[in-house]
Amino acid sequence: MKNYLSVNDIDNLSDWVKEARNLKANPNQFKALGEGKTICLLFFNNSLRTRLSTQKAAIHLGMDVIVMNFGGEGWALEYNDGTVMDQGKAEHVKEAAQVVSQYADIIAIRAFASLTDKKKDESEEVLNAFKKYATVPIVNMESSISHPLQALADAITLDEVSTKKKPKVVLSWAPHPRALPHAVANSFVEMMQLQNADFVITHPKGYELDSRITKGAHIEHNQNKAFENADFVYVKNWSSYSDYGKVLSEDKEWTITKEKLGNAKFMHCLPVRRNIVVADAVLDSEQSLVIEQANNRTYSAQTVLKKILESLP
Repeated sequence: MKNYLSVNDIDNLSDWVKEARNLKANPNQFKALGEGKTICLLFFNNSLRTRLSTQKAAIHLGMDVIVMNFGGEGWALEYNDGTVMDQGKAEHVKEAAQVVSQYADIIAIRAFASLTDKKKDESEEVLNAFKKYATVPIVNMESSISHPLQALADAITLDEVSTKKKPKVVLSWAPHPRALPHAVANSFVEMMQLQNADFVITHPKGYELDSRITKGAHIEHNQNKAFENADFVYVKNWSSYSDYGKVLSEDKEWTITKEKLGNAKFMHCLPVRRNIVVADAVLDSEQSLVIEQANNRTYSAQTVLKKILESLP
């Protein structure tokens, strides 16, 4: 596998999940695979789980890890061709990507959406520029429109916990005081399209995701109806897609409570705002899978890195 940029790079989700669970059972079994190899993690945005889990995954595979917080430590990068660079940006991505490629065997990148320019965000400017100019494989640690490492971790968690061949899984919007990107929701939808599940998306009107991603999905605007007989409820806030990046509503009626959840398991990618997105009683209950999801981020990343390492010359 050359790059891992989206869920669409997974050729067989069931096989990947099986491999991830095997790695989880014995994390150091392929330690020799990455010996003498280096991964460089470039963070243009903040991180906790993604940074630590990807580092841990690389260590499990015997790799050396270099981490750079590009937003505060690196030069501001120019991405447009033909630009007269007489303003604030000191380095072009053409040089930067090639230089980093000399220092690493794999480059992993985290760069969020601006939520101000839909066209620019959907072009995946940072991720695709490094893909174009780097000479080593690229891993997406969350980009403007996708978070495929999180989605794979979610698939691992569902496989570990589900007792049904076809569980009912609901993706629910929840309120948040800030405008948040669509990346986690997008990748979860794409991952669920590869699953044998009764999948429902629920959100207030005006919060429809990109129809190219949700095409064919069951969308229900009544949250309580959507939750009926649910086995898993995955909760995430996202800003408006049609009125791009805007917070149209902070409707507290969409906050997840024990009463709404019923007997379903609760899922969230973290970080989460308590008593805004979800009540304490849910997060602190045995129905919450958020800590298991976070743990599975390591084996999601390790599966991806292992496949890339196996394809290196």
